Amino acid sequence: MLGALVDGVIIDLQAAHTMQRYTQKDGDDLLPNEMNAFLRGGEESIAIARKVEAWFRTAGCPLEVEGEHIAFPAGEVTLLAPVPHPTSMRDGYAFRQHVEAARRNRGVEMSPEFDEIPIFYFTNHNAVTGPGEVEVMDMHLDKLDFELECAIVVGKEGKNITAAEADNYIAGYMVMNDWSARAMQMHEMKLNLGPAKGKDFATSIGPWLVTKDELAAKHIPGEAGERYDLVMTCTVNGTEVSRGNVRDMSWTFAQILERASYGVTLYPGDVIGSGTVGTGCFLELNGSKVYEPAWWLKDGDVVVCEIERLGRLEDTVRHVG
Repeated sequence: MLGALVDGVIIDLQAAHTMQRYTQKDGDDLLPNEMNAFLRGGEESIAIARKVEAWFRTAGCPLEVEGEHIAFPAGEVTLLAPVPHPTSMRDGYAFRQHVEAARRNRGVEMSPEFDEIPIFYFTNHNAVTGPGEVEVMDMHLDKLDFELECAIVVGKEGKNITAAEADNYIAGYMVMNDWSARAMQMHEMKLNLGPAKGKDFATSIGPWLVTKDELAAKHIPGEAGERYDLVMTCTVNGTEVSRGNVRDMSWTFAQILERASYGVTLYPGDVIGSGTVGTGCFLELNGSKVYEPAWWLKDGDVVVCEIERLGRLEDTVRHVG
């Protein structure tokens, strides 16, 4: 079901739109009931969704109309990933604090190339989860890690997009947890390729996609693209282990989009992560001697990645053998 959160209630957008068209004799096309199709509809889909929301509020936010269920209390709904099947998934490396700390912990100098290009890698867009359980196997549990990130969803097709126009291609923002099997990652990256197998088993996004109008009060304009003043935190089993801010990205999403779209077409439904915020993973924290002995995730751990105004993404590690 494609839904919209309104005052603690989740609207079934397609069902509500059907009732809105029926009660108001409105001739708009039906809304799709799947996120990628909704994103491909662009501004037209968003305009219809806003029209449905306005009708829903005017009608008094009813859970049903003429015996048809059109909305549900948020607490009764199981949330999936907002974009359960991204058309592609890239992950950036945009926070200098994280990169500097990670390199310092390995005894190597900061790479000057960090300031030259907003680098990214591709991860598995078919291994996306939302809030809930994240299944891991034996090898994943060898130094299993979280990564606290922000992510964007591309809202319209584009190629060779400039940073000056790139923010117009962003449909919205989400919380992202880039799960990492560090022992696997470190093993494979000795061959100077990757990360790959250490990353491709799961990436969590959610709990919902937040459109830019919802973030206007936190907006920071800039020549290199917009930023947002949004506090980021992560807790493990209730203990806060990470705290940062989206505004501290050294590269903006606009700059990352410019790089990603050079000679390549981006499509609605593509997801791009920011990379890990400073202090945003155990690899960095353990290497900085914040935790001794080193702290890694284990079966049953509850990991909550939260970004101000973007929501709370709660996942539980589940060993499946």
